[in-house]
Amino acid sequence: MPGGCVRWARTLLSCRNCRSYSALPAQAFTDAVTDLGCPASLFPIARALNRRIVAHLGPTNSGKTHAALQHLRQAASGIYCGPLRLLAWQVHAQLCSSLPCNLVTGQERREELGARHTACTVEMASHRAVVDVAVVDEVQMLADHSRGWAWTRALLGVPARTLHVCGDPAVLPLLEKIAGETGEELEVRHYQRLSPLVAARRPLACLSQVRSGDCVVAFTRRDVHAVRQEVESHGRHRCCVVYGALPPNARQLQAALFNASRTGFNVLAASDAVGMGLNLSIRRIIFTSIRKWDGTADRQLTAAEIKQIAGRAGRYGSRFPSGTVTAMNAADLQVVADALQQPSEVLTTACLLPSLSQLELLHAQHPQDNLPALLRRFAEAAAGSLAQTHYCYAQYEDQYTLATMLRHLPLSLQEAWTFSISPTDPADAPLASALLRFATAYARQLRVPVAATLLPPLAQARSEVDLLQLETCHRILDLYLWLAHRFPDAFEGAEDVALKSGALAALIDTSIREMGVQRRCRAGSEAAAAAGDDASLEAEAEWEQQQVEEWMRRKRSYHKHRR
Repeated sequence: MPGGCVRWARTLLSCRNCRSYSALPAQAFTDAVTDLGCPASLFPIARALNRRIVAHLGPTNSGKTHAALQHLRQAASGIYCGPLRLLAWQVHAQLCSSLPCNLVTGQERREELGARHTACTVEMASHRAVVDVAVVDEVQMLADHSRGWAWTRALLGVPARTLHVCGDPAVLPLLEKIAGETGEELEVRHYQRLSPLVAARRPLACLSQVRSGDCVVAFTRRDVHAVRQEVESHGRHRCCVVYGALPPNARQLQAALFNASRTGFNVLAASDAVGMGLNLSIRRIIFTSIRKWDGTADRQLTAAEIKQIAGRAGRYGSRFPSGTVTAMNAADLQVVADALQQPSEVLTTACLLPSLSQLELLHAQHPQDNLPALLRRFAEAAAGSLAQTHYCYAQYEDQYTLATMLRHLPLSLQEAWTFSISPTDPADAPLASALLRFATAYARQLRVPVAATLLPPLAQARSEVDLLQLETCHRILDLYLWLAHRFPDAFEGAEDVALKSGALAALIDTSIREMGVQRRCRAGSEAAAAAGDDASLEAEAEWEQQQVEEWMRRKRSYHKHRR
């Protein structure tokens, strides 16, 4: 394909008012618009800045993000791009302690008078507003097939004079390739873990042996609650929970309850959602399994995933300055121990998806196509341009499924695209039904009242079924808020829904606290077993202390060698 065609298409992409679609033959135009082989050129504002990129690379709890945020705080203007609302909230609160800072997530916007700093989720990062410093957190996520496109766009397109990226060292070769492609300076700073983390000598025999400060990891919502019930059934501990389906506000409340030393809630049952987004005081991570369903297959955790979760134990400056990790059987413990010692697998590809502007250009050439057809056409046409590059096409099946569900509604391409990229899992039937209901109301009358949420009367949960219903209701409110920020005139009940959402998250937190099993340990044999467990734990603790001292010795030797 002639280079001039590519340049012509990219000029169109940077100029929404240009409509000279007849300047190229049809196939050449399609090839040019769907060419993703050099995506850096799609961000002319960032390219004009000749940015400096600083990579802060290290394991969990190494201080890399803290170091990057210091540069952000000292800058005249800046933006933080995080993977979760929880992290955007945390950084927003930190920055607001010394300077005005805006908050932008999919569901909320808080603007401070005179603010020149913003904390946002990575999908909300601006590619137009020039700032002095930007921080892109967890940059290794650019290889994630579900959300990686947002990190790739942030890395390539955030217009900051200095761009700080934080993440796992496995991303370095990919960063070097991308920096070479953009012609930008790349400075690399390596970090070591600040606190000891060691694998236990033996696996945990059963959950009756958990102790204060433990986090027991399971990989489904059902298993997390099963862990909570079993831990509490022994009568020695109360248990908090953290998992992906739990509202972010409720996760925060559960984390605060666990971190508080005198509440009695001294054990945490969590999914892999514990791996990022929360500051937790964890003594020991316990893997109930090292396999999980990833949406496609049941597979073993990667070394990077194991380290991300295990690294939450022993947070620097917390009640537990050293951490331990174990599993429920010897084979799993060996895999975990090996993972802690090996580097993560090097990342080789960054994920991409087309922007709305690119789809609009393709639609101009194929006006008969609806959104699902355009998504398929773009993916098929882009495949050739991605061959032999360090980019890959991200997973778009969820968007395609939602777009297909909405295809019969009288929506513009932009409207259909917006509904299809909403935070809706097509497999979540109540949430998908709510999306269809909202989109139908919008298409028919350009107005979506709060009543369209169809929420039942809400009361404190008394069972797991009740709790699941509350979580589902919260996701529906969350979706309404997300859409209200894209269609503010139509979704006019945003303020009311925001209040309901906050109250519902608090109700979920209260329900979890009150649903805990409160049985005391049985006398006799169980008490004797517990005493035996205590003796065993003392020996294990002594061995762990020896391992921590050895870890500290190796760290001192490392720093002495570097000097």
